[in-house]
Amino acid sequence: MPQNINQPSNQIRLTNVSLVRLKKGKKRFEIACYKNKVLEYRSGVETDLDNVLQIPSVFLSVSKGQTAPSQDLARAFGPKTALNDIIMEILNKGEMQVGEKERHAQLERVHNEVIDIVAGKLVDPKSKRVYTTGMIEKALDQLSSHGGAAHRADEGKASGTATPTNGEASKEKAKEMPIWTGVVTTKSAKSQALEAMKALIAWQPIPVSRARMRLRVTCATNILKQAAKGSVKKEAEEEDANGEGEKSTGTIKDRILSYVEQVESQDTVGQEWEVIGFVEPGAFKGLGEFINGETKGRGRVEVLDMAVTHEGD
Repeated sequence: MPQNINQPSNQIRLTNVSLVRLKKGKKRFEIACYKNKVLEYRSGVETDLDNVLQIPSVFLSVSKGQTAPSQDLARAFGPKTALNDIIMEILNKGEMQVGEKERHAQLERVHNEVIDIVAGKLVDPKSKRVYTTGMIEKALDQLSSHGGAAHRADEGKASGTATPTNGEASKEKAKEMPIWTGVVTTKSAKSQALEAMKALIAWQPIPVSRARMRLRVTCATNILKQAAKGSVKKEAEEEDANGEGEKSTGTIKDRILSYVEQVESQDTVGQEWEVIGFVEPGAFKGLGEFINGETKGRGRVEVLDMAVTHEGD
């Protein structure tokens, strides 16, 4: 029976881990993390390193349990660099190694989150009803499988009788339109959902538009009839391009109402005027900037509902 079984002092066995690797100073360094925690840390969801790292050590090989000698760490990261700073650099800049099952689960998780976000933000333009997640998923699959090619082909056919110049202009316009190629794990679900919505709105595989926001705008009554001054030139240029130059002129009240697509109610209480209505998401920023610039603190915008939708079959 063996009397002594010695394990090297720099050997630590770990299992069921996610590895983060960084090559520096001609050597590859690794840290051992809990599964699914690296992305949460990088996205800001997880902030406690104790919940991310299985062990606060740097390895040459996690699979072999071989920790990195201090001399190697000093040569690669600098002799005065603390171990915690080295771990942070590897965690933030290193390449994450995940297994096939974990990668598939991660992709599916992001995919579902993207679909949920898009389904909650887009509606049928006529009925204002939301689509099911299944319909949104099918529409995005259609875009990713064709990459916009089918729609571009249709545009080409439609412009077949037009002059070559118009045909070329149509192709150039199609190239500039947003394309959806599918979900990836290297971007946040929120940013990918925004890309997906832009592509769906541009190509319209199903009739969609952004769900409107419901806002309350209040303003002091004594400035409502004043002529709007700020940003008139800039907004006039933008609105003239859209054939809506009339929005750039008028009183402060007129300009506020020009941003509101549908007025739900208007009322005056004492020295304050209030309007509640529906605004396209793209107009929200302009409305806020106008209120801040023109009312000098005597007006405000309050979001009552970020996305107004109607449930239905």
